[in-house]
Amino acid sequence: MKALSLAVCAALILTGCGHKASDQGGDVVKIGLAAPLTGPQAQLGQDMANGARLAIDEINAGHPQIGGKPVTFKLLAEDDQADPKTATNVAQRLVDDGVAAVIGHMNSGTTIPASRIYYQAGIAQISPSATAVKYTHQGFDTAFRVMANDAQQGTVLGDFAVQTLGAHRIAIIDDRTAYGQGLADQFERTVKALGADVVDREYTTDHSTDFMAILTNIKAKKPDLVFFGGMDPQAGPMVRQMRQLGIAAKFLGGDGVRTPQFITLAGPDAEGAYASTPGLPLDKMPKGPEFQAKFTAKYGPIQQYAPYAYDAAYVLVGAMEKAGSADPKKFLPVLRQTDYQGVTGPIRFDASGDLTQGAITLYQVQKGAWVPLQTFQKH
Repeated sequence: MKALSLAVCAALILTGCGHKASDQGGDVVKIGLAAPLTGPQAQLGQDMANGARLAIDEINAGHPQIGGKPVTFKLLAEDDQADPKTATNVAQRLVDDGVAAVIGHMNSGTTIPASRIYYQAGIAQISPSATAVKYTHQGFDTAFRVMANDAQQGTVLGDFAVQTLGAHRIAIIDDRTAYGQGLADQFERTVKALGADVVDREYTTDHSTDFMAILTNIKAKKPDLVFFGGMDPQAGPMVRQMRQLGIAAKFLGGDGVRTPQFITLAGPDAEGAYASTPGLPLDKMPKGPEFQAKFTAKYGPIQQYAPYAYDAAYVLVGAMEKAGSADPKKFLPVLRQTDYQGVTGPIRFDASGDLTQGAITLYQVQKGAWVPLQTFQKH
């Protein structure tokens, strides 16, 4: 399959994979994007795609050149449906389409299996949102991310639960995805190390909406905090059902929960919930207000990952321009040396492809909106 993919690329290239002749003169460089563009998480996937699309439109408007020759960047957006099997099919399709790089995937559970395909094809991949530690620790020199990982996020959440919220009896639920389980595992390790008692550990799926059975089990254990590792389509109904059962425990989640959609799904029961997001609050990002103004004018309110996808696109294009080539073999070493001041903050990569500096911000729902409480910065 690798030989076939490279053969397809070879038939298209002028100066590298993903770089082909344009009927309008100059060359077209294809950049892939993969995210759930349909289904329960579509609002997050579309948000990510629109962030990348905004960046590509801006870059093309500036008449970019690579190696002294004019180019046009083309975004190929694919729907992986937040499904690992679909994600590998999408990854292979993008490889066969001759992309020079990929922005994505959104979920850790899709990003990890897809990353092997990109690695085998030698194609650069930057995820704006996949936080599972494993993604960048497989030994793939093609894998990068522009968001802090779950080793940091889970630790911050655990510290916050015990030391700030004063939780002593904690119940944990995760959705068995690479993201949800990984985040919950790190959270559990942290709270136990701080002396808290994990009174129950329950499991669901990323398709479930009925949590009455597991919440009934949890209620009997009398927790003072419930932690959920998963996404907003589950978190919203979960909080509603907690309150219906009379569970008064605090509710805490990660970035999959810290979305406008969670508040919509949970309704009034969202009030008081806590969650974290890797990165700074939008208004505290170095170029956040400027980005928000131009994004919302074109696409409406930001959901979560748009600024990170926007930065990922600029980082990829910047590496190609600096290398003078859209051939991943030539720009990948330059990409690894990235030093870019993005909307979200400074972007520099360590040897694994992780950010050398990453922030985690804690939020609470107050009067129907997510309000930032405090930010923890990795140095």
